[in-house]
Amino acid sequence: MRKMKIAMFGQKRIPSREGGVEIVVEELCTRMVEHGHEVTCYNRRGHHVSGSEYDAKILNEYKGIKLKTVPTIEKKGLAAVSSSFFAAICCALGKYDVVHIHAEGPAFFAWIPKMFGKKVVVTIHGLDWQREKWKSGFGAKFIHQGEKNAVKYADEIIVLSRGVQDYFLKTYGRKTKVIPNGVSSHVKRNAKIISDKYGLNKDDYILFLGRLVPEKGIRYLIEAFKKVETDKKLVIAGGNSDTCEFEKKMKELAKGDKRIIFTGFVQGEELEELYSNAYVYTLPSDLEGMPLSLLEAMSYGNCCLVSDIPECKDVVEDEALIFRKSDINDFYIKLQAACSHPEKVIEMKKMSEDFICRKYNWNDVVEETMEQYRR
Repeated sequence: MRKMKIAMFGQKRIPSREGGVEIVVEELCTRMVEHGHEVTCYNRRGHHVSGSEYDAKILNEYKGIKLKTVPTIEKKGLAAVSSSFFAAICCALGKYDVVHIHAEGPAFFAWIPKMFGKKVVVTIHGLDWQREKWKSGFGAKFIHQGEKNAVKYADEIIVLSRGVQDYFLKTYGRKTKVIPNGVSSHVKRNAKIISDKYGLNKDDYILFLGRLVPEKGIRYLIEAFKKVETDKKLVIAGGNSDTCEFEKKMKELAKGDKRIIFTGFVQGEELEELYSNAYVYTLPSDLEGMPLSLLEAMSYGNCCLVSDIPECKDVVEDEALIFRKSDINDFYIKLQAACSHPEKVIEMKKMSEDFICRKYNWNDVVEETMEQYRR
C-alpha cells in the first residue's frame, strides 16, 4: 500500500482529552503513523478548554505525529474560526496527499486546500448547529455554512451515524460514508485517587462524564437522582466548555443533596479510576454525535443507563438500560430500579466490555478511513 502524507485539522490540540474530536484524531493519527504514513496535525494555540491549569507543553511531535501550532485569536467564538483558517492555509501550501478536516465549523474552510488541488475529506462528528450554544448568531451561520461547504468541496464525507447519513442525503442529496468511532479495552484501576479526593469506593457511585452543557441532560440527571432512595453518590465529572453559567445553575440545582459531587475536568489515572469503579454510568443526552464516553464506559465493563436517542441506542443495542429522553420521571424509575436491583447491574456489567470491544474497533476505523483516502 502506498504511503501517504496526511494533514488533519479541526481538533483543538493533541495530545488532549478536551473533547471527543481530540480523542478521535489522536487514535486515528497514532495508528496511521504505525502503518507508515506521514501525519501532520495542526493544533490551535491557547488554553485548555477547562482552564489554563490543564495546559500541556506545546510539542513538535507526539508518537510519531508531526504537530504544528497555528495562530489563534483567543476570544470566545473566534478561536476555532481563526485557527481553522490558518490551518487550512498551511494545509493548502503543504505537500499532502489528503487534508482531513474534523467537524462542521472547520469545514467552512474546505475550499482553501481544495483550491490548491488537495484531496479533502471531512468528518462530521455531529450536527453542531443543533447544540444550544450554536443555535443563533454568527456561530450558527458559520457552522451551517461549514456544513454546506463540506457538501460542496469535500471529496469524501464521513459521518458517525445512520441518522446523520440520512440527513445529508435528504437535505443535500449527498452520499456519505458511515464510519463510527472505535474503542480499546482498558486495564481497570482500584479506587485510590478518587477515594482520597472524594471518598469514593468501588460500586458506591453513579457516574456521568462529559462536558457540562445543556444538551447532555445533566438537569434531568440531578432532578431524577434527588428523588432516588439510595446511599450511592452521584459523580458529575467534566469541564464547562465556555458554559460557566450553566455549570453554576446545575450546582445550584444540586444544592442540598450531599450525595452529589462535581469533580470538574478529569484526566489520566483519576479518569481511569472513575470509569473502573462506577456502579452505573449514565448518559442522559438529548443530543449526541457518537458518544465516545459511552463506548469508553462500556469498555471498562460498566452497566450503562442512557437516553433513547438513536445515537445512544445504536451503540448499546440491548446491552444497557434505557429511559425516555427528557422524561425525568422515567429516568428516576430506571435509576431507582438499578439501585434497588444490583443483580441486574452485575449481569449487565459482565457482558458490556466484550460486546463493545467486538463491535467498535479502532483498527477497523483506521482501515475504513484509509479506504476513503484511497478513493
